[in-house]
Amino acid sequence: MAEHEQFMRRAVELARSVWGTTHPNPMVGAVIVESSATDSEAPGTILAEGATSPDGGPHAERVALNAWREDEPHYGATPHTTLYVTMEPCSTEGRTGACTDAIIASGIRRVVVGTLDPNPAHAGRGIDILREAGIEVMTGILEAECRGLNIIFNHWITTHTPLFAAKTATTLDGRIACRTGDSRWITGEVARADVMRWRRLFPAIAVGAGTVMQDNPRLTSRIEGEEEWCPIRFVFDGLLSTASRLSTRGLPALYTDEFKHRTIVVTTPHGGLGYVRQLRERGVQVWVLPSPTQRVGWAEFRQKCAGEQIFGVYIEGGAQILSQLLREAQIDYLFSYQAPMLFGDDRAKPMMRGLRTERLGQAVRLAEPLHTILGDDVLTRGRVVYPNDLSLDETVFSHG
Repeated sequence: MAEHEQFMRRAVELARSVWGTTHPNPMVGAVIVESSATDSEAPGTILAEGATSPDGGPHAERVALNAWREDEPHYGATPHTTLYVTMEPCSTEGRTGACTDAIIASGIRRVVVGTLDPNPAHAGRGIDILREAGIEVMTGILEAECRGLNIIFNHWITTHTPLFAAKTATTLDGRIACRTGDSRWITGEVARADVMRWRRLFPAIAVGAGTVMQDNPRLTSRIEGEEEWCPIRFVFDGLLSTASRLSTRGLPALYTDEFKHRTIVVTTPHGGLGYVRQLRERGVQVWVLPSPTQRVGWAEFRQKCAGEQIFGVYIEGGAQILSQLLREAQIDYLFSYQAPMLFGDDRAKPMMRGLRTERLGQAVRLAEPLHTILGDDVLTRGRVVYPNDLSLDETVFSHG
């Protein structure tokens, strides 16, 4: 078992090496190993490796098999050749052919799988096909770690909607800023570098108008040693205040930098068609979504993202946008960074508000939470589970 975990960990590393580059496909890693025919205690030898190519390219299993085939002196399966793969091999033709067919044709007689295909229509089918072909299959090696590689894909393939992930950075008493608005920086450099890594994974990032006007963020992923990456950048601005109030001081960087074509302002019919036209003339995209109020509806935004094949949105909004998300039960996943400091001030800005939680059973919880130490800070992340009787505090945001 220890040897299986060793090589599966290598497969996980390979999957992570293509972080954020495989959408809409999952990140998968594969390793082909030859074990000793005479010494069962001897460590196996890696013959070839592979990771999922960008969309339209071969899957990890085929990449590894092709690399093995090109290494002619070591090509040719024996009874001691094993394929390790982080996710169940696909069994549908697609654009590159079923990976199960390629594995069977290779002559490999043993496959070790991390996690099953999350698609309910395919889960277990690839395993059955391999076993019917006489191949020994072992499943569940580092299953949680392998499943956790693809939170965006897993959500999309099971719900057919994008994953909405909220990110917060708070003090120990749940505050995101002092009463004056001062918030830079609550978390340290290690935690902020981790945020850049998650920005690189998600196809899109979203913030509210208030964040744009106060911080003028760039919303790109800047990782040392890598080229700056710009996802789709959503700005939620129901009244187009970012276009009107800042016009005399210059537009935000999101509307003027070299990535402005990646910016999409999401607004309502209440924002004014004149500003919509001006933004579009500058090369900025605008989505005008129907809404009876000045706030963009998250359900309508989710539907629009699904139609545009945007599979995940990393939401770095302030308290107002996050509270609206929470009230509408639209947060699917939460990244909560917590710094070891206290404000102890009831007028400091809270992370979220708007619920009326009178009993513990009404609390919003995280399923399968993961905890990571990042310098002095702690990241807790997990899937959001809402109570059956989510109760709203109607005194909050009643003006909107």
